[in-house]
Amino acid sequence: HYQPQIDMASGRIVGAEALVRWRHPQLGLVPPGKFIPVAEVSGLIVMIGEWVLSEACRQNRAWQEAGLPAIRVAVNISAVQFRSGRIENNVAAVLADTGLSPELLELELTEGIVMVGADATVETLQRISDMGVKLAIDDFGTGYSSLSYLKRFPIDRLKIDRSFIADIVTEPDDAAIAQTIIAMAHTLRLEVIAEGVETEAQLALLRRWRCDAYQGYLCSRPLSAVDMTRMLRTLRATRAVSLATL
Repeated sequence: HYQPQIDMASGRIVGAEALVRWRHPQLGLVPPGKFIPVAEVSGLIVMIGEWVLSEACRQNRAWQEAGLPAIRVAVNISAVQFRSGRIENNVAAVLADTGLSPELLELELTEGIVMVGADATVETLQRISDMGVKLAIDDFGTGYSSLSYLKRFPIDRLKIDRSFIADIVTEPDDAAIAQTIIAMAHTLRLEVIAEGVETEAQLALLRRWRCDAYQGYLCSRPLSAVDMTRMLRTLRATRAVSLATL
């Protein structure tokens, strides 16, 4: 499935996060929170992660060949997958196999991933970045308190965790955290995307603070590839707010 990412200034779809789903023949749709931890413990997450990466790049390439707007697809990379020693070669192979332009792929990593074995991680991420692939820190603000990695690592974008977005309208502390993250990221020349945006009031605040993009139910729930294709044909998310009028 794919959840659209919307540019704050224009309201246009500029990206999508690829989200794995498991439709079990007896159990129905199994939530990721149930099967991902099991996959990580068993080691199957590496194969699942590689399949998701390949499928997301294949689908994005298909959208480009269909003449749809060029968007960046973001793929989550688990700690187990990153430390398998295969991530760099896997990314290169998938890009070669699918023919997708590297700049249309973004890898999302948590703070925990980038902070473990920092020296080796810097080298790996730099080589991936040198391919032209974009790198983002997912769930920013929920992990390590050290910010030194932001200048050490070739990061392109921060994703503000939904836990900080949920109450920015009513909780001054959460609002201050979100606003500070946006200002800090821009000072470091990083893009910022807010996750879990569900109301126009939240969106209005994020726009005032000059957040670059958002994703969440205000725009769309995660969509199947077929539904995402239909949305891309409109050039604009069905419920994306026309920010020029806010």
